[in-house]
Amino acid sequence: MLLLPDYRVRQRDLLLEISRAMTAQLDLSEVLRLVLKASVLMLAGHVVGLIALRDSSTEHYRIRATINIDSSKLPELEKHVAELVTGASKGLEFQHLEENLREMAAVIDQGLKQLFPMPLAIAGEPVGLLLVFRDYVGNTTPNDIQILQSFADQAAIAVHNALLYENMDRERKRLDAFVKYSADGVMILDADLRILRFNRALERMTGWRAEDAQARDQDAVIVWSRLEQGDLRQALSEGWPFRPAQGSTPETLYVEGDILRLDGMTLSIGITYGPLFTSDGRIANIIANVRDITNFRRAQEMQNVFISSVSHELKTPVALIKGYAGTLRREDAHWDHNVIRDSLAVIEEEADRLTELIENLLAASKLQAERMRLNMSDVMLDELANRAVERFSTQTQRHHFKLSFPPQFPVIHGDEERLRRVFDNLLSNAIKYSPDGGTIEVGGQADDQSVTVFIRDEGVGISESEQEHIFDRFYRVDGTLSRKTQGTGLGLYLAKGIIEAHNGTLNVKSKPGEGSTFFFTLPQ
Repeated sequence: MLLLPDYRVRQRDLLLEISRAMTAQLDLSEVLRLVLKASVLMLAGHVVGLIALRDSSTEHYRIRATINIDSSKLPELEKHVAELVTGASKGLEFQHLEENLREMAAVIDQGLKQLFPMPLAIAGEPVGLLLVFRDYVGNTTPNDIQILQSFADQAAIAVHNALLYENMDRERKRLDAFVKYSADGVMILDADLRILRFNRALERMTGWRAEDAQARDQDAVIVWSRLEQGDLRQALSEGWPFRPAQGSTPETLYVEGDILRLDGMTLSIGITYGPLFTSDGRIANIIANVRDITNFRRAQEMQNVFISSVSHELKTPVALIKGYAGTLRREDAHWDHNVIRDSLAVIEEEADRLTELIENLLAASKLQAERMRLNMSDVMLDELANRAVERFSTQTQRHHFKLSFPPQFPVIHGDEERLRRVFDNLLSNAIKYSPDGGTIEVGGQADDQSVTVFIRDEGVGISESEQEHIFDRFYRVDGTLSRKTQGTGLGLYLAKGIIEAHNGTLNVKSKPGEGSTFFFTLPQ
């Protein structure tokens, strides 16, 4: 009889030790393991147990830890846990709940005789459920019940803390992943503008490695070669950020310009700074979102060039039309038939030029807004190319045209009017960008599945860096020749759009000084 009190004392001491370990532990898996270990120590004999935790978003209970239970039985046990929780929430009699628990015991092991359900709750809010079974029926004293309840309360606190830590750790990892893999640069500064975090996108933009940038002053890494808008330090000296009223959003600061990369190159960026405050209103951190705006600026420049080009393209034919029309209607002059005919021919040509320009603008607008609608029919590309060459051969004396199509070139299904525009745009470019003349060859080849048509010139050629952009809307190859030639930067953009609407591809091969070959492939 003297052994029992000693056993109880050792059991309580060990239970107290484990309870302390539980409350000090923040790893959820380890806390659940300790809870189940303590459950085994409290009950003698063969003991099995499980812990089901409540998902606060779905209200469902999921088994998160077990001891001495075959994992293959977990799906069936989870169904019983759901029935048990549903029954308890509906206020069913304990007799009904006990029957459910006995069914669970039978699923685990037919030899289990006694069960101990222990709800885990904090301030009346359910956290989970601890179920322990053993293989014999023992006497349970009020003192034992008190110990079990005390243990359940300790376990609930430990599990609750571990869940909070797990959620915080998950959110921290999500934030880290967002910062790390964001396409925009992300930089976190302290109140003194020292860099605390520096993501991969910002490494690519600045040329700095994150480990080298951290702990440095922001101005040592973000070096402005040209500052166009905003200034962080000046804004701070003028009182930014003004702490917002409770519930409102802090004021952000936008800074834009060109930075000097570590390798000496420049990059156009825009930075949005957002403040984080401490509870007493001081700046804790400044979050900087950095965006590469190089392409945006290029698009703006292209659009400006386009507007300038269109203005020029419109003014020239309008001026000619007005000039010739005004000349012909002069009452003090009498024109012979040839002068009138030539003047009217110029007016007609310039009107056609205006019409083509307007059609290109409308087509470009439609191409950007929606997929191009095609009027499909049988098209003979070799014949279409032949007619295009005939039209353009009258416009130049310096170029020789050559057709290189094999006999019986396949007929394809396409929009003949749209494909005519592709030939016109490509031939027009070939003439413009080979000012010294030479041969312009138009040809094709075919296989069982597709046809390929090429337009080859002996002109100035296109550099590799330019080839990446020549099919962009409004883009014109940079150079003295481009500035002298007419155009809006829409021809190749439209040609590519038309070919892609036919499920084809349009590409270019070129080297500066060696001419260019544009070729498109269409399915048969």
